Amino acid sequence: MTIPSFVIGIAGGTGAGKTTVARLITENVGEAVTRIPIDNYYEDLSHLELEERASINYDHPSAFEWDLLRDQLSTLLEGQSIEMPVYDFEIHNRKEDPKTVEPTDVVIVEGILALYDEDINEMLDLRLYVETDADVRILRRIQRDVIERGRDLEGVIDQYLSTVKPMHEQFIEPSKKHADLIIPEGANSVAVNLLEEKVQAEVGSDAMRDWERPSGPSAE
Repeated sequence: MTIPSFVIGIAGGTGAGKTTVARLITENVGEAVTRIPIDNYYEDLSHLELEERASINYDHPSAFEWDLLRDQLSTLLEGQSIEMPVYDFEIHNRKEDPKTVEPTDVVIVEGILALYDEDINEMLDLRLYVETDADVRILRRIQRDVIERGRDLEGVIDQYLSTVKPMHEQFIEPSKKHADLIIPEGANSVAVNLLEEKVQAEVGSDAMRDWERPSGPSAE
C-alpha cells in the first residue's frame, strides 16, 4: 500500500483562497492526492441543540478535536486508511457517516488553523500560508455562507465581527510564522506553478520508487 511521502499544510484566514490553492497545485496529479480539511474535525456536538451549536466560536482552536486529527494523520502516514468525519455546516455538526480515506502519495491538510498545532506541524513537509486582504476575504465569506450554506446575511456579518475577525488576529495570522512559504492574494500564479511542479515531482518520484521495487523474491 502507498505510504504518503509528502504532506502539505495550507493555512490562512477565512476566504483567503486555501481550497483554490490546494485544487490548483494538485489538479494534474489526480488520485495521487488526499485532501484533509480540518473543518471535518470540529468537535462532535451532538449533545447540543441546534441553537446552542450555532453559537459556538468555530474559529477558536478549542472548537477542533486535535487528538483525532493527529491520530488519523499519523495513521495515513503509516500507510493505513482512516474513517474521516464529515462536517455539515448547515446543522453545525458532523454527519452520521464518515468517509473512508486511503493513503496516497501526497496529503494536503487544509484549513484556517492548519499550521496552529505543533504536533501537526511536525508531520508536514511543506507549510503554506495564503495571505489575502481582509476586505476580499469577508466578501468571499459572505458569498459562501449565504449562497452555499444557507445562512442569513445579518448573522454572517455578526459572526465575522464577533468571532472570525478577532480569532484571525489572535490565532490564525500568527500561525504564518510557521510557514515555509507565504502565498500572496490567494491563487498567485507564480507560486502556484512552482508548487504544482513540486507536487508533480513528488508523485513522479514515488511512482518511480514503486516501479523499481521488486515485486517478488529475488532470482539470486
